[in-house]
Amino acid sequence: MSTSPEAPLPLRGLYALTPDDNLLPRLSALVESALKGGVKWVQYRNKLAPPPLRRAQAAELLRICRAHGAKLIINDDVWLAIEIGADGAHLGRDDIPGGGLVTARNALGSKRILGVSCYDDPAIAEAAVAAGADYIAVGCVFASATKPQAARASLEALAAMKKRFKVPVVAIGGITVKNAPQVLATGADMVAVLSDLFDAMDIKSQAEKFQKLFKHP
Repeated sequence: MSTSPEAPLPLRGLYALTPDDNLLPRLSALVESALKGGVKWVQYRNKLAPPPLRRAQAAELLRICRAHGAKLIINDDVWLAIEIGADGAHLGRDDIPGGGLVTARNALGSKRILGVSCYDDPAIAEAAVAAGADYIAVGCVFASATKPQAARASLEALAAMKKRFKVPVVAIGGITVKNAPQVLATGADMVAVLSDLFDAMDIKSQAEKFQKLFKHP
């Protein structure tokens, strides 16, 4: 397994967020289907798995992503990302290590990606960008089955974030193939999707549908 990130890819397109699935073979199959559909960015997130399983799943997904020329970002765990040689980490307000985002940025180094959830708060985005975040995530844009209690971020707020900050903006929350064009119209660079991708009957085909939106907005 490669122990360091490879060449950079543009932060653009469909950003696949993995479901909480503790069965490693099934999770691997789901992600591989998305990769076959053209996904180049995968975020591993499993809030339910114990640490040994998280490490095993993350390492296997990294192997699969490497085989498809894709990048793997680890949700909420900078140290796991570094340990397995993943391409970066994504942090929310409850995931930031002691010392804050600057500590995370320094630990990841210049070649790994740091993404930060900013919700609809420009102040969080400002701090994230100042600390060296490579992208900021804004949402929930629409009601989300994954996080039904999450605060909403309007399309107008998303557009304002894109206009104000120079780093790529990832839209997240309840995004589907049908409503994604509204999101892309704000200037968002990526759409982070879980349910509408991994709940699809044909994951590969669904991924292809999302990717086409970026070719023909």
